[in-house]
Amino acid sequence: QVQLVESRGGLVQAGGSLRLSCAASGGTFSNYRMGWFRLAPGKEREFVAGVSRSAGNTYYADSVKGRFTISRDNAKNTVYLQMNSLEPEDTAVYYCAGSSPSSSRYDYWGQGTQVTVSS
Repeated sequence: QVQLVESRGGLVQAGGSLRLSCAASGGTFSNYRMGWFRLAPGKEREFVAGVSRSAGNTYYADSVKGRFTISRDNAKNTVYLQMNSLEPEDTAVYYCAGSSPSSSRYDYWGQGTQVTVSS
């Protein structure tokens, strides 16, 4: 059973930066496709970014493209989300998620971490 634990988020001013990390345990991290999602009040959960098992491919929502960068370090069993040029609209609970090799969806989820961007 894979367990995912996100780092603490925080409060940042608009235009600022924040890096989230997500540490995985209980599985072979390099076998899992990883992603970040977010949930804002009154909105549906939104895909933010994804990274392939080898980190050779990355994917982004249009709303964060050019501002956010997803990366992973398979030696450290960790996936990161670097967020730059943050906007108040980025305020949400951010979740790390993992997809097992045989699955087409994300099977494992972290507990979520709050990111608040003030204007």
